[in-house]
Amino acid sequence: MKKKALALALGTLMASATAPAFADYTLSILHINDVHSRIQPINRFDSGCRPSDNAEGSCFGGMARVATAIDTRRSALEGAGKNVITLDAGDQFQGSLFYTTYKGSLAVELMNMIGFDAMAVGNHEFDDGPEKLAEFVDAADFPVLFANTNLANEPLLAGKIPSHIIKEVGGEKIAIIGVLAEDTAETSSPGKNVPFIQAEDILKKLVTQLEADGINKIILLSHVGINRDMEIAAAVDGIDVIVGGHSHTLLDEYPTVVDAPNGKPVQIVQAYAYSKYLGELTVTWDDNGDVTEAEGQPWLLDARVPENKEMLALINEKAAPLEEIKAKVVGETTDIIDGDRANCRAKVCSMGVLVTEAMLNRVQDQGVSIVIQNGGGLRASIDAGEITMGEVLTVLPFQNTLATFELKGADVIAALENGLSQVENGAGRFPQVAGIRYVWDPKAEPGSRVVSVEVLGDEGTYGPLVEDATYGVASNNYMRGGGDGYSVFETKGMNAYDYGPGLEDVVAEYIAKLGGAYTPMVDDRIRAVE
Repeated sequence: MKKKALALALGTLMASATAPAFADYTLSILHINDVHSRIQPINRFDSGCRPSDNAEGSCFGGMARVATAIDTRRSALEGAGKNVITLDAGDQFQGSLFYTTYKGSLAVELMNMIGFDAMAVGNHEFDDGPEKLAEFVDAADFPVLFANTNLANEPLLAGKIPSHIIKEVGGEKIAIIGVLAEDTAETSSPGKNVPFIQAEDILKKLVTQLEADGINKIILLSHVGINRDMEIAAAVDGIDVIVGGHSHTLLDEYPTVVDAPNGKPVQIVQAYAYSKYLGELTVTWDDNGDVTEAEGQPWLLDARVPENKEMLALINEKAAPLEEIKAKVVGETTDIIDGDRANCRAKVCSMGVLVTEAMLNRVQDQGVSIVIQNGGGLRASIDAGEITMGEVLTVLPFQNTLATFELKGADVIAALENGLSQVENGAGRFPQVAGIRYVWDPKAEPGSRVVSVEVLGDEGTYGPLVEDATYGVASNNYMRGGGDGYSVFETKGMNAYDYGPGLEDVVAEYIAKLGGAYTPMVDDRIRAVE
């Protein structure tokens, strides 16, 4: 299903509950992933939508719209005698003032109102440690799943998060297993008592046991990203469907099919992110538990899908205390400031330039000459025109603080190597920079991709980085603590101070200080070898 064919009105949503071809058993799976606290509608840049724009019909998603879409599809399918389950592939947490203010309590209340059947733990569900995830799980009317771990030594989570469930739907038993990205200890804050086991190792054992128990319809609810989903599909027999998240993928081919080692097809789906789409996959199995047919599409939740009135009233009530903060105008921009995920995790992007230059401006009088900011920490673009604090907070939702420290030149290179090590996977560690420029080779092996690094001098010209010299460096406290694989910041950083102002305040104050409209730009500070 091509993207251009996805924008369908609510009437089409309701009318399309046609009966599939006859088969032994048919199940429709409604799914979302990576909402990231986009409780209210978003604009075309995945940032907060101004109420006036939403009223004009130019915005997307929001949980009240998700509620309408799920209720509509589920009612239509069940009314036609069809079997339906509703799944969330993780990362409800983190991404807007709603999470900053309410943590996971509002998200779980909305999910309970909608009626989900299961959710996978996402890496950002650990952003405030096990405590907030435990509170979310305690409040949930649905199971939250995480198989590739052992939580026995984490008292806040022990016994609360099963590896899988077996759910009977329409007289058939369906196994739903949850797995989480193995690098979550680098991308979030699960703590030392939450181990991560290679997903394939757990799944081979668990699927074998489920099949021995007579379960032949198995769904993997994963938060590992599309590339890992395809690796798992190709490595583990017995999984029929993978409903994924983490990589924010809108599939050109929905479902994407990968053959398992036994040659049987595995149906893989994902539905982008930020509450913008509702995925729907209809799967049919024969008596042997083999998939004979799978089809579906992600539904674009645009203005033609009305917002659920009951949920909208609750959201508006919770939003009221936040509106004054969000509405504050901090400046303006002459053009779009590009914070697109695909760009900021692969090359210099104008949002990366803005944020890193703001950081450098704040601390350069403290002897700091180099800034390294993870591209994954930039979560949205900002449209041309007025810039509000709400938009800045959507770009920088993690409450990270400005961290300063000293680092040897050789360790600066090591940090850049880490940042460049997983570009092909769209990893968030990609280094946006200020005060330096670097050349890298995408075709080289990870760990040897940095070709050259130059430092901007006081006279405004660049000179070679000296490996045994000591430089003042700024980053954010998450990276300084080893997040996103930047362990060199934690182990080699000297004279560190991790408790500077919040990055959102640094950027907002920098924009305000400019006095006029900000003009976005990119330059050659990051250059890939052809």
